[in-house]
Amino acid sequence: MASYTLKNLKEVEDQAPKFGLSPNLEARFATKPLGSEKTGLSYQRLAPDFRMPFGHHHGKQEEVYVLVSGSGRIKVDDEIVELRQWDAVRVPKETMRCLEAGPEGAEIIAFGAPHTGPQDAEMAPGWWSD
Repeated sequence: MASYTLKNLKEVEDQAPKFGLSPNLEARFATKPLGSEKTGLSYQRLAPDFRMPFGHHHGKQEEVYVLVSGSGRIKVDDEIVELRQWDAVRVPKETMRCLEAGPEGAEIIAFGAPHTGPQDAEMAPGWWSD
């Protein structure tokens, strides 16, 4: 029998309420529920025009963000990049990044490797301000 794990991302616990980010953000981190050893995976839904209240970068983990629906922007270091449905953005570990939804909101799948856990991220509250 094949070895695999199947999880519906919308059935993984939403972590945003624990950090006071709900209802503007839905954040479902599926790495542990999937039993992943080397890859991080999350589903994020941002409310219309919501900007993440922090930027972050990693010590070891590179990430890829895929905009599944809606529209938005990502700030990578000093550059702001417009995102359309199905755009994928790879961000190296040391590059600061922050996401913002467009007027219809945004649904994003984020992949990270190697899986290093939350201790690998350095957060910068209010990093992207106008």
